[in-house]
Amino acid sequence: MGDDGVVPRLGNMKALLGLIAGAGASYGLYKLVRSGSKKSEISKRSIDRSSESGFESKPLSNMAIRPGSLLAKVSDMNIISGTETTRVTDTPPSDVLSKSPGSLEPRHIGMLLYLLQNTPNPSERRQVLLTLGNAAAFTVNQDLVRESGGLHVIAGFLPDPSPDVRVQTLNALNNLSMNVRNQEQLKIYVPQVLELIEMSPVNSEIQLAALRLLTNLSVTDIHQHLMKNATKLFLSLLVVSNEILQIQVLKVLVNLSSNPDMMDDIVQAQAPASLVLLFDCCTNTPVLLRLFTFIGNLRAWRPSAQVAEALRRRSDSLYCVLLDESSQLHSRLPALLSHPDSEVKAQVAKLLT
Repeated sequence: MGDDGVVPRLGNMKALLGLIAGAGASYGLYKLVRSGSKKSEISKRSIDRSSESGFESKPLSNMAIRPGSLLAKVSDMNIISGTETTRVTDTPPSDVLSKSPGSLEPRHIGMLLYLLQNTPNPSERRQVLLTLGNAAAFTVNQDLVRESGGLHVIAGFLPDPSPDVRVQTLNALNNLSMNVRNQEQLKIYVPQVLELIEMSPVNSEIQLAALRLLTNLSVTDIHQHLMKNATKLFLSLLVVSNEILQIQVLKVLVNLSSNPDMMDDIVQAQAPASLVLLFDCCTNTPVLLRLFTFIGNLRAWRPSAQVAEALRRRSDSLYCVLLDESSQLHSRLPALLSHPDSEVKAQVAKLLT
């Protein structure tokens, strides 16, 4: 095949990938409503989008396409979606560029998934995952990825040797998780995501991206039980991490503690004694406010006398550290009444009543 055929194909491919990479320029509002559940107040719980992460977002169209490389080859490949087989080069650039970013066709998603599975270059894998994550900002593409079998393909890169690839995998799964049907497939990766949090450096982008994904998976009661043994991990991370990660940990804890069925596991979890030190005027205000929400959820739980007595025998339980009459928290709250933030003072007064 001569050069005259290669140049237009590469141009088409760059235009197409540039369009898809730009699909994350804006995000729609997201609401997850659990069908048939009257008690879930999702508007009070936390959701997260990877667009808020501040991570660099470079479109694939900026990548150099070398002759003979995977990107050059894929510009002339057959994309199979369902029963339809289409050549990428059959779509003129003008038609591709005129498409709404939220109405990408199955063959475009299929092309990206093919690239992801077949490139040995970590940098290119990262860019493809970034593009898929941006495309997943739109509900139609969340469905397309699932219907193409792409959820498990993407999740397959959670253990990738490259930290950047792992981060972009988590970001893509985060956007894809803003879809109830996708969550049904993604729930099996919760243990793997928790392991990434535990094994990764504190305050790393991997921990932050993993917590964002867990925030979305915990926004309804459906999959929260998969995290019931992770309270100790979250509390330990809370006392050693920076403010950005603290907020993310608390989003998950607030979501979990909104479910009465999770409370027994939460209050029994081992908690660091230094947890009470966060209730201080020096603590970042957004962190304090989420701490108060978490405490409010915990106090709404009423153990029987027998259960409370059993919990008191474990001095390192969350119950003893934050809820029991012997907790140091009670002596720390009055000092926060002088906090400069009016909402903090209102929350403290509410807790003291």
